[in-house]
Amino acid sequence: MPSPEMTAGIYVRVSTSEQSTDAQETELKRYAQKRGWTVFKVYVDKGQSGAKQNRPALDELMADCRHGKVDVVLVWKFDRFARSLKHLISAMEEFRERRIEFVSCTEQIDTSTSLGKCFFQIIGAIGEFERDLIRERVRAGLRHAREKGKRLGRPPVRELSQEQVEKIREERSLSKGRMSFQALADKYGVTLYQAYMASRSVEARA
Repeated sequence: MPSPEMTAGIYVRVSTSEQSTDAQETELKRYAQKRGWTVFKVYVDKGQSGAKQNRPALDELMADCRHGKVDVVLVWKFDRFARSLKHLISAMEEFRERRIEFVSCTEQIDTSTSLGKCFFQIIGAIGEFERDLIRERVRAGLRHAREKGKRLGRPPVRELSQEQVEKIREERSLSKGRMSFQALADKYGVTLYQAYMASRSVEARA
């Protein structure tokens, strides 16, 4: 179990600005008191959908977690914190890496317990499974593209002919340096560096 000196960050959320977070706050403060935790701050999001990953109070809570101000994140229910599995997995993995406990009061999820640590492992396994699926989809897409004869990656840098080099130099010279290298690169379909190198001798002689 966490030591009594642990500092808790309480997160509460309601979907509309007319709703109240008082009931959540009262119960969560009482829970923290029973556990002997010091409440660092109550983070309140009002009128914020749980489907949104970025919310003002939640962003502040995560920033304080990253700065080591919070040892345990305490919420009323999972859906107050995150609605999507992707968001939940991401947050849980970050908490695990930073050794921050997570407690969902009414759902009896407490990562400081043996059962809670198992929950962390399950979340981590789901996250790894999801990443493996994404990698496999990418590989399958690349294989399909190659089979169709599509070129992958950046197009090769083409060599400039002497005539093109002379034209770039001429345009840069006639503009007295006012035509930018980017404009030349875009006009002749070359890289910015190639346009610069082709024009450099002109400016050196100026």
